[in-house]
Amino acid sequence: MKNLSFFRSIVYTLFFLSLSLNYFLWQKLNQAQPGILVTEVLDGDTVLLEQDVRLRLRQIDAPETKFCGGQEAKDKLSALVKGKKVVIREEIIDQRGRPMVLLYQGGTFINLEMIKSGWVRYHSDQTSQTKILQSAFADVKKEGKGIFSSACYQRENPQNPSCRIKGNIDKNSGARKYYYPGCAQYEFTIVEKDIGENWFCTQEAAVKAGLSKAETCPSNPPY
Repeated sequence: MKNLSFFRSIVYTLFFLSLSLNYFLWQKLNQAQPGILVTEVLDGDTVLLEQDVRLRLRQIDAPETKFCGGQEAKDKLSALVKGKKVVIREEIIDQRGRPMVLLYQGGTFINLEMIKSGWVRYHSDQTSQTKILQSAFADVKKEGKGIFSSACYQRENPQNPSCRIKGNIDKNSGARKYYYPGCAQYEFTIVEKDIGENWFCTQEAAVKAGLSKAETCPSNPPY
């Protein structure tokens, strides 16, 4: 009987070891998705895949590389995916015919990591991850990270305080206006340099840059 009990113990032990090993191997195989190689990062929200396939990340919008935060966004995305294999989820085609996706590298959700970095904006869209991305973006704005730091998001001109005219681009209409002290909205207008807004020393400089005077500004400004 003792020998039989010992034999049963050995069998049960081997059985559970086999189960544990199979579970471990299943996890490894489940994580080892084939993916596709990212050969280049074009900017903070666009990558180039094998066979020159251009791919844009859904629900984020990075600054152009010439604007504030643009190079930082590109560098962050490069560190996350360049030369690595990624997995594509929830692909759609935008109005310009570009594929847009949720992107994963290993266990990392790239779209979310880009928002957490502070160097991209949340772009309205509907995916399975919308609430998570929206929440992360709200935290970034509250903390004043990245493009919402004083380097890119300015109520006053830190580089040249005497140049106080604020250039503004309406996010809905695209209208380009400028405001100077005395304009009704001046104090509330923020220069968001990540989208190409800027400061000007004179009205002439603002007009030359393609902006027009806001309708609520007084006719006799100090500029």
